Amino acid sequence: MSRICDICGKGVTAGRMLARRGRAKRLGGVGIKTTGVTNRTFAPNLQRVKALVDGAVKTIRVCTRCIKSGKVQKPPA
Repeated sequence: MSRICDICGKGVTAGRMLARRGRAKRLGGVGIKTTGVTNRTFAPNLQRVKALVDGAVKTIRVCTRCIKSGKVQKPPA
């Protein structure tokens, strides 16, 4: 199952984690050094939500930004 929002298409993006050591120069140190770089992924905050899609109630995976902004129409109770 893919990690993609069914409404806006937001998906996983790639990035890096930097491991650093040392003390900043402005705090009296000799500067911060990078000791390692690791690849990582940033996943969207997806929720399973029941929503009205083409007049029918379906369970879709939606990011929280779409839920907050009102792009998801909830079915009547």
